[in-house]
Amino acid sequence: MSQLFYIHPDNPQPRLINQTVDVLRKGGVIVYPTDSGYALGCMLEDKTAMARICHIRQLGSNHNFTLMCRDLSELSSYAYVDNIAYRLIKNNTPGNYTFILKATKEVPRRLMNDKRKTIGLRVPSNPIALALLAALNEPMMSTTLMLPGNDFAESDPQEISDHLGKQVDLVIHGGFLGQQPTTVVDLTESTPEVVREGAGDPTLFR
Repeated sequence: MSQLFYIHPDNPQPRLINQTVDVLRKGGVIVYPTDSGYALGCMLEDKTAMARICHIRQLGSNHNFTLMCRDLSELSSYAYVDNIAYRLIKNNTPGNYTFILKATKEVPRRLMNDKRKTIGLRVPSNPIALALLAALNEPMMSTTLMLPGNDFAESDPQEISDHLGKQVDLVIHGGFLGQQPTTVVDLTESTPEVVREGAGDPTLFR
């Protein structure tokens, strides 16, 4: 069974954050809170952990995985960001947006969209997620925790623990969250395209 950590949603306990990082570095898959529901996360280079996440969500090769970054400078190491995209991202992060961008060579090929060589990136505003990224000192591979057949993010950590207790290593209980996923914005072309409307205001990109 997975561990269940109760972490304060506004003032995350450093001891529990560091223990979570240890789980990740040992190849673990975690469930953690973001500003738009709960997500699955693992280390960027961990093929086995990523395969476990794909199995849980039943994902295909064209899925856009997301790199969770702590700030804009970290994001720009993993994606090509022109001046227009930079301003749009800067004005709307941290927040409820995932940005699709052309991936740099820093991104493992298996994380990219197979055909387009793109990657989803975001900077969350959730204090627990930000504390995790700061302690990890690198981006985390992530995907919204949407179970097969559902079109909403899981929001109840106790239900998640009951349902996925044998498939993940750790569930962070960071409170009951909203179910709406991020708004996804494609910034690979000169004109932004809203791919999915979610918690972030899509009119800012039209």
